[in-house]
Amino acid sequence: MQDYTKAVKVFVEEHPAGVTAVLVTGVGLFALRRWLAGGVCRSKARLDGKTVLITGANTGIGKETAVDMANRGARVILACRDMGRANKAADEVRKRSGNGNVVVKMLDLASLQSVRALAKDIQQTEERLDVLINNAGIMMCPQWKTDDGFEMQFGVNHLGHFLLTNLLLDLLKKSTPSRVVNVSSLAHEKGKIHFDDINLEKNYDPTISYRQSKLANVLFTRELAVRLKGTGVTTYALHPGVIHTELGRHFLPSLPLWKRLLFMPFFFFVKTPWQGAQTTIYCAVDESLQNTSGLYYSDCAPKEAAPQGRDDAAARRLWDLSASMVGLA
Repeated sequence: MQDYTKAVKVFVEEHPAGVTAVLVTGVGLFALRRWLAGGVCRSKARLDGKTVLITGANTGIGKETAVDMANRGARVILACRDMGRANKAADEVRKRSGNGNVVVKMLDLASLQSVRALAKDIQQTEERLDVLINNAGIMMCPQWKTDDGFEMQFGVNHLGHFLLTNLLLDLLKKSTPSRVVNVSSLAHEKGKIHFDDINLEKNYDPTISYRQSKLANVLFTRELAVRLKGTGVTTYALHPGVIHTELGRHFLPSLPLWKRLLFMPFFFFVKTPWQGAQTTIYCAVDESLQNTSGLYYSDCAPKEAAPQGRDDAAARRLWDLSASMVGLA
């Protein structure tokens, strides 16, 4: 051990510039990683006696959000498609939070029948709903269709949540002050709503589809705020950050090997699920947002959405189209 220590000392003395450069680079990289991790929700708000429903809460930022909500004392409903994984996630949430009031409900956002069944279940069994977190999503999948024939990303990321939210509005209004939190993405900044080909049947591209669905989240949040003005229900859209989760399971395997290898160093800088959940949590509980509605957030702070995400005419048009597609009067 002494010989090893001596050898290290000699090496440092002989290569001071190189050692200094390595140390400075290392510290700089970790500082950069910490900066990229973004903001942290500092609110200590308690949710005792309140109910929170989170879609897609069996993994990633959804599960981390569920743990936080349970830690605050809420009754937490995990609405998920895979019941086996959801039950395992619920056990983990209960264990990590010490809160046993965590339940699992079936929800397949690719099926409007499933969405309606969950909404009916919640209406019949829950006395209140204080926070609805529309978190579930799918990213850059092949040209798949939902059970109802809609393009998968638009159907799951937007239409399913659009219908679920509308069906639960009465319960949200009954529980005011209550909140609807929509997890969108920075991808909305390059998005466009293809009103003339909403299912992208003419020229499907997974990236274009994903961007459209995330822009739809922002526009939905904006129009929902207008329609709920004065009810005590407030709405929020957010970008969680670039996170290492299962969301990229369709995207990464589609890349050639050399591109995947090129991306590997960047994984050092992406957010953890806990870090990625912070803005969702912030929008769900922070007291300073109680009288704010319809805006877009990133890193636990308000951020101006892209111009197309602030287009009120497009938001109204998207609402009408979505209502027609899912069969809402």
